[in-house]
Amino acid sequence: MSMNFEDCGVVRDGFPRPFPNTPSNVLEQFRMDSKVVVVTGASDGIGLAVAEAIAEAGGNVVFWYNSNDVAIQRSQEIATKHNVKTSAYKVDVSVSTQVQETIAQVVKEFGKLDVFIANAGMAISKPILEQTLEEYRKQMSVNVDGIVHCSKYAGEVFQRQGFGNLIITSSMSGHIVNVPTDQPVYNATKAYVTHFGKSLAREWREFARVNVVSPGFFDTKMGASPSAINEAYRMAALGRQGHTKEIKGLYLYLASDASTYMTGSDVLIDGGYVLP
Repeated sequence: MSMNFEDCGVVRDGFPRPFPNTPSNVLEQFRMDSKVVVVTGASDGIGLAVAEAIAEAGGNVVFWYNSNDVAIQRSQEIATKHNVKTSAYKVDVSVSTQVQETIAQVVKEFGKLDVFIANAGMAISKPILEQTLEEYRKQMSVNVDGIVHCSKYAGEVFQRQGFGNLIITSSMSGHIVNVPTDQPVYNATKAYVTHFGKSLAREWREFARVNVVSPGFFDTKMGASPSAINEAYRMAALGRQGHTKEIKGLYLYLASDASTYMTGSDVLIDGGYVLP
């Protein structure tokens, strides 16, 4: 870091770096033709919407799922509808060996890995005094360990290739303390992965971009619970939950060449929930 004008005047080798050789036409920037994209938690909800967005833009999509094997059917449907290559893998992201082995299988099947979208997550929305340590560990194993496993082994591929793009799904809960539901463990896991992603953006600056998406309440299984739904409407400036079609474009932007100057960012998309 330059601390004075004398330091600033020193010419550094290799700077400024060149602009990327990407399209100037904005619609072409969003095209994902020939790109290979892994989406974890792709069976439904935000993950499925993101997988659809990538395919709609011409990208090849690898669906990762754990318990909901409807992902296999969704993968086949999307391949047929959009004339792209897809595949589906059953992976427990909390198990590092499964993540490592499956990433190797993806690279073998598709030849490369352009984008990894670490989207899988879970919530046990209980106060800490009512939560068992097993429940705590389960959330940590998926929301924290799972992101670390995916990042580490995808990052090794990115470094070897010399290019890559990691997108982490966090949550507005990494920014705020949710009300009226007390869920300190879930909130803390999301704060962890948000800062982890920002730190990776610095670490991987020579070969990959890393960004974070922090959704608010969307109308999915991970959305507001029946007991909290009215408060979710009241707190959001837009007075409702989001529809998954309203977030898929953000992931496409981050995955595509439209965002080549963006790394280390955490993008809130919450209908204005965290404003008050």
